[in-house]
Amino acid sequence: MIIVGLTGGIGSGKTTVSQLFKGYGVPVYIADKEAKLLMNHSEELKQKLIVLFGTEAYKNQELNRAYIASKIFKDKHLLDQMNAIVHPEVGAHFKGWLKTQETPYVIKEAAIIFEQNMQSEYDLIITVIADEDERIKRVVNRDKSNSEKVKAIIKNQLSDSEKAKQSDFVIVNNHLETLENQVAKIHKSILEFISGSPN
Repeated sequence: MIIVGLTGGIGSGKTTVSQLFKGYGVPVYIADKEAKLLMNHSEELKQKLIVLFGTEAYKNQELNRAYIASKIFKDKHLLDQMNAIVHPEVGAHFKGWLKTQETPYVIKEAAIIFEQNMQSEYDLIITVIADEDERIKRVVNRDKSNSEKVKAIIKNQLSDSEKAKQSDFVIVNNHLETLENQVAKIHKSILEFISGSPN
């Protein structure tokens, strides 16, 4: 089975793209969502995160996301330590999920494929890009955040051009009208890649 990575910076619209692929019957594993579930429900993971962040890491048995975000936002080393704890758990969970799938290919949506040098885990990689102003507007509306905070997050992520250079496919997600056509073409190309047909 072919594993396709789907990545892109904050506000690029990965979730919208994932939904379009699901429309073709492609199973999508959303790594960030599964990581949050594991951080809330895996006792082993909870204990490791409490050791790293202190008892404030959890509030009423739930992950204290605001507290953790405030910590890792200012400290890249701490973010790397957290990723080193969480990623192996997500990886093991993904392998279990993969065994239940029967389609020609699956998509694993993950925000930091390139930042974590995880390219080798995928057969193909799709990067979703969008104009920075559009990305900022989306995140401000979605998270009720402010533009300066979003700009700081974007600055900490690998640039769209760097991600695009290392990808097999690039989706430009500025307008929904063109998005569906791009996804349709890529879905067709992936199926042709699997069957060995020329693109």
